[in-house]
Amino acid sequence: MAATRDDIGETSSAAAPGRLRWTLSRLRAMSPAEVGFRLRRRVQADIERAGVGLAHPSEPVGVSGRPWVSPLPRGFQTARYTEAADRILDGRFDVFALQDVRLGFPPRWNVDPKTGIEAPLEFGVALDYRDPARVGDIKYLWEINRHLELVTLAQAWHLTADERYARGARVLVESWLEQCPYPRGVNWCASLEHAIRLVNWALAWQLLGGDGAAVFAGEEGRGEDQGFRRRWLESIYRHCHFIARHFSRHSSANNHLLGEATGLFIAALTWPQWPESARWRSQARAELAREALLQTFEDGVNKEQAVWYHHAVADMLALAGLFGRANGCDFDAEYWGALESMLDFLASIMDVSGGVPAIGDADQGVLTRLVPAGGAVPWPGVYRSLLATGAVLFHRPEFRLKAGGLDEKTRWLLGDAAAARFEALDAAAARLPVRRSFPRAGYYILGDELETPEEVRIVADAGALGYLSIAAHGHADALAFTLTVAGRPFLIDPGTFAYHTEGAWRRYFRGTSAHNTVMVDREDQSLFAGPFLWLRHAQATVDQFICAPALQRLVAHHDGYRRLADPVTHRRTWRYDTPGAALEVCDELLCTGEHFAEIFWHFAPECQVVCEGGRITAERDGLGVEIEPPEALAVTLGRGRMPQGGARPLGWASSGFDLRTPATTAVFSGRIRGETRLRSRLAIRRRPAP
Repeated sequence: MAATRDDIGETSSAAAPGRLRWTLSRLRAMSPAEVGFRLRRRVQADIERAGVGLAHPSEPVGVSGRPWVSPLPRGFQTARYTEAADRILDGRFDVFALQDVRLGFPPRWNVDPKTGIEAPLEFGVALDYRDPARVGDIKYLWEINRHLELVTLAQAWHLTADERYARGARVLVESWLEQCPYPRGVNWCASLEHAIRLVNWALAWQLLGGDGAAVFAGEEGRGEDQGFRRRWLESIYRHCHFIARHFSRHSSANNHLLGEATGLFIAALTWPQWPESARWRSQARAELAREALLQTFEDGVNKEQAVWYHHAVADMLALAGLFGRANGCDFDAEYWGALESMLDFLASIMDVSGGVPAIGDADQGVLTRLVPAGGAVPWPGVYRSLLATGAVLFHRPEFRLKAGGLDEKTRWLLGDAAAARFEALDAAAARLPVRRSFPRAGYYILGDELETPEEVRIVADAGALGYLSIAAHGHADALAFTLTVAGRPFLIDPGTFAYHTEGAWRRYFRGTSAHNTVMVDREDQSLFAGPFLWLRHAQATVDQFICAPALQRLVAHHDGYRRLADPVTHRRTWRYDTPGAALEVCDELLCTGEHFAEIFWHFAPECQVVCEGGRITAERDGLGVEIEPPEALAVTLGRGRMPQGGARPLGWASSGFDLRTPATTAVFSGRIRGETRLRSRLAIRRRPAP
């Protein structure tokens, strides 16, 4: 979950002409109502800079709310949590691609762990966090300030009562309060970051013992204005006040709005001690109930068209729902139904080994880390964890089978009793596969022997670019697809790699050439205007989907290249022959003039790929895929090509944020004139050769 103010930021401190071009592009994507809204926000920021409208916490009255589950679970292997907590106390953190990096304890909260740049303590709302020269890589800086590690320390104390961990939790929070004064610095400029920090504070507060926590012992006699509990509560109030005044709206009302509502809702339930708390709770609950339905297609797919954000939103809905239920503020059946249908989608696209396609943006940001880094639920196991939670919540044996087992995150969420409820689900009652078509979102599953060790699973994307006018987390991947054989990826979506920095890489991984689809005249299907902004969206339409026992057929087209001087419509037909385990992909380019066409085939890094006699053969683990290209096109292989000399990158895969590894890409390319059909034939070998 990346927090970006309105998801419209530049990747660097642009020169004036570049910033002007970007501003004009952004304005083109705005409605008049949004322009007015943003102007009002600018005025609001100027007023707040002058000290008007800032938070002024009153005396908290009453007691804290109930934890998300009661009693809090305890049946864990303590060593995993104490080892992780000891690493934190030793000043060693895991931050995206930086593993076991020494930041000290407590860390310097305004210093980017990646570059060492210290962000200035200027007025937060006006601070340009997009400028890496001033703040470094903001993703890395914000990540440590989400306080995922605070939860680990609180878990270690909860399981052991070792006072070292309680003291460490207090030091972590106190140091943050001291180094990040309200309302200055990059930690006081993005509502989503406030919200995620509040979620982790709420979890830690309860794990540490709530109002009677050991970290508050001995506060009496130190003077009211010096008490740690008071200082922490004052900051909690300021966080809530900030979010309530700075909700993401209009073209930015995507997962950010849901995340902000989640943080405010959980905080208002956990700390209902101010007159404003009831209003914050009501406002946040209404936002959650509305946006859960608004941002989810009727078939259960998150409208951002990005699987990681689908997971992130499901995580938000689950945790907010559990806190609400525990505190007498539950949601209605539609809310829980939206969450269940979202899990249907994850179960449907997940292959037999638990993998899911990396469709759309993914930053590996999480709402909270209930299993320590390096623990039982590493990425991409988070998807299976969600299904395990859903199995217990919704009594779904299908989810139990897809999850494979009950993970520790689910036990933290649902309590020690969750294990018995999970095991009681009757596997014989499960109906798999869950679904094979999601027509509102535009995703379809082809293949056979699904959910068995010999499955062939094809996930085809004929959906929209993304959500709202900027489609912030969408990729130009219309009519792309992925292919796994026996749970091993062969044709992949290469992932994301970069967000705010590495502009050339950001553009590549979001672009058409980084997906298994057709590129025309070296242009992306949709018009790129910034790292979180698309101006012109390719619109995909499904013409036919047949799922018969012997033959499966999907036909779809998109209009992304209709903007060219000689308009081109790309229509793709997938035809899967079940008895022969063969896939034919026919790409039709409907036009009148001459164009340069490229078809991209991105293979998993584990594949050994060769080109012999014009045919591509990819092998791994005794399995194989052979691709026969169209006769009219030349065949080349690329692997690990860097963006230099005007050439785009090619042949890369990103397994996580800020990580990339060489992977072979095959390109079928050539010039075409007028209406052209390009047939590629894939023969699949799903059993090891004798």
